[in-house]
Amino acid sequence: MITSTPASTTRPSDTHGARRVVIVGGVAGGMSAAARARRLDEHASIVVLEQSDHVSFAGCGLPYQVSGEIADRDALLLHSPASLRASLDLDVRTRHRVTAIDRAARTVTVAAADGTYELGYDALLLAPGATTVLPPVEGIDHPAVHTLRTITDLDALAGRLTDLEADVTAGRTAPVRAVVVGAGFIGLEAVEALVARGLVVDVVERAEQVLPPLEPDLAPLLADELRDHGVGLHLGTSATAVVPRPTGDAHAVTLELEDGTALDADVVLVSVGVRPTSDLAAATGLALGERGAIRVDADQRTSDPHVWAVGDAVEVVHAVTGATGPVPLAGPANRQGRRAADSMLGRRTTPQAPVLGTAIVRVFGLTAAVTGPSRTTLAAAGIAHEQVRVHAAHHAGWFPGAEPVHVTASFAPDGRLLGAQAVGRAGVDKRIDVLATALRAGFTADDLAELELAYAPPYGAAKDVVNMLGFVAQNVLDGTLPQWHATDLDEVVATSLVLDVRSRAEHAGGHLDGALNVPHTELRERLDEVRAAAAGRPVAVHCASGVRSYLATRILLAAGLDARNLSGGWLTLTTTPRAARDLEGVPA
Repeated sequence: MITSTPASTTRPSDTHGARRVVIVGGVAGGMSAAARARRLDEHASIVVLEQSDHVSFAGCGLPYQVSGEIADRDALLLHSPASLRASLDLDVRTRHRVTAIDRAARTVTVAAADGTYELGYDALLLAPGATTVLPPVEGIDHPAVHTLRTITDLDALAGRLTDLEADVTAGRTAPVRAVVVGAGFIGLEAVEALVARGLVVDVVERAEQVLPPLEPDLAPLLADELRDHGVGLHLGTSATAVVPRPTGDAHAVTLELEDGTALDADVVLVSVGVRPTSDLAAATGLALGERGAIRVDADQRTSDPHVWAVGDAVEVVHAVTGATGPVPLAGPANRQGRRAADSMLGRRTTPQAPVLGTAIVRVFGLTAAVTGPSRTTLAAAGIAHEQVRVHAAHHAGWFPGAEPVHVTASFAPDGRLLGAQAVGRAGVDKRIDVLATALRAGFTADDLAELELAYAPPYGAAKDVVNMLGFVAQNVLDGTLPQWHATDLDEVVATSLVLDVRSRAEHAGGHLDGALNVPHTELRERLDEVRAAAAGRPVAVHCASGVRSYLATRILLAAGLDARNLSGGWLTLTTTPRAARDLEGVPA
């Protein structure tokens, strides 16, 4: 519904000399700022200009409405102009698009259905969000191609799915097929949603793995989960063309890939990322960062002292690396909106902290979560680090239902936590939140080891996953536990004796070709055998997860041998792409 505004309007209502605040864009950042500004100043004139129909909606819930997990689409519509007027006395104008900013006159030009007008401001907040990126693919504008970022996107996709379901009800026998281009966080949520709707789904991802921000030894766990649910994976390739199929259905297409694969699809969903919507800021001369995001200070103020900016369109500083760029996450956007309102109204602010990039996604029965930079990002930034891996039960292992949590974390040489990632079926969210808090606080491995976390058998262990991560990192950093990594496999096999200290049955089920198998309980009695086999070479030890091989490594070091432990053990070795190909007796 259009909120009517006369074309002659030039100012918000300011009959009492109230401060005039104009906010361009709603949703997370803009509406957080508007609500906070009203709570701080009952007399301020606050106008929100939103170019779409929906000023406040739960964008993160869109995939779950597609799946039917959120049954009522309107549950995603958090507020309307009428409800915001009633509760906060905000003047919210939907379908009102700001086309220009006159910074000298402190006015914005607004295009509405009933004409164009100018609106004056004392403080202007830009919250334009981000725009979905469409890859340079022939035919990408075909009506079969959808995105999923707005309510309008949701309605278009839902309408197509409803039509396809009607076809099935009417007797269609061919499976309904969807292709999702992009296997990032939103792409994977969309995959799950489309499978839940009964579609046969393929995923196309340019990177060599699903969820590219995830460590390479963790991503295969998600790939296996996707395959187990019938999802076809096409990794390390890109779409080149969307070609109509002569089926009588105008939406039926074939997606051609650069590796020669052709995927038939009734629906194509593109989710390859977003870019900051900073065109208006650029046109008015506000400073932008290298990646096109609006540059702001610690109080969200732009290069113009009367203009602030928040949300997906602004540049932030990444914790640990110090790199700058946009981070399109709802949590930071909400906090930025609150901070901007404080600053606009002259209140005490909490300066923006560097962003950790903490994120989480559900992929059928698995959860994957990250906080801080990955090992790849740290290496690119030239930051020295040690990587530590732990595979531990999410609650007491002897209590029924214990599930493994696979954690990979990076530590600085001085022990500071730099980043962490986790994958598992239970308890992942709890651990990543603890680790994100620890990262924000500057905790070290020693601090993680000493954390006092809630323990009862159904919830955790006396030595929690986080504590175990701290213990292992302490051992690695102080030299108690020299380690090697699965990515070093080629070099290790060429220069070292690989010692497998698992049981004989485990060894028979799959092993490294040429590895010497000495169960760790027999190692003390067979040291001479190990020494002879090593013939002066280092000994590269491994077990299933790294625990038994830690004990073995200590025994070997005490015996005067040069020994190292495989970080994460066989579990990590079998999920590391460059290592898994060299394993004997392990199905591809």
